[in-house]
Amino acid sequence: MAAPVLLNNIDHRDLRVAIGHHARFGDAVNQTRVFPAEYEELQREYAIVLRRDEAGALYATVLLGLDPDENLFLADDRWDARYIPATRARGPFSIGHDPDGEPMVFVDPEHPRLTADGMAVFRPHGGNAPLLDHVSVMLQRIYQGVQGEQALFQAWEALGLLTPAVLQLDLDEGRRYTVPDCLTIDTGRLAALEGEALGELHARDHLRPAFWIASSLGNLQHLIDRKLRRDVHG
Repeated sequence: MAAPVLLNNIDHRDLRVAIGHHARFGDAVNQTRVFPAEYEELQREYAIVLRRDEAGALYATVLLGLDPDENLFLADDRWDARYIPATRARGPFSIGHDPDGEPMVFVDPEHPRLTADGMAVFRPHGGNAPLLDHVSVMLQRIYQGVQGEQALFQAWEALGLLTPAVLQLDLDEGRRYTVPDCLTIDTGRLAALEGEALGELHARDHLRPAFWIASSLGNLQHLIDRKLRRDVHG
């Protein structure tokens, strides 16, 4: 597996990237990592939950399916939602650092999206094509999230706002899916916040993301509906 290389408009002037979404591009996943800068858009479409990695650090994901390798938002070669999580929209690109430590865009030279008949990454005279402008926004959301999300999670945890959530999704004919090891926002404790604690969360813009995560669980019913339609229509 080749390491990502620094993107530039000389070596990669003819680089083209396939658009659309499909299992062959790695989109057949039942959850994907998400970041605070996209919570507002995500909560209109997906259920956002928090989890802990093996070291105990918190991270956020959205639920995309119920069975392994199932993405209920995939429809033919498109993603059926108004917003696509940045980790799925970035394609073959990632953020790395140059020798001086500055964040730069890198590209995976073996990514399946790289194809001769895809969309151009650079304009003929070297400027960014619209595709790269869009990808840059997605990468910035990921990069900023990696830098700042732990402070957000720690603030919530310090105030006791995180609570375990065992998600039990009941389908027809007695079928039940259980999604374990999730955390969400304790809406009762959130509503009870006042004074200095509330003001501090608001001042650091940690209050709105808490409401977005809490409200996003209403999308679980939409996920169930997608599952039922997929079972009927295949």
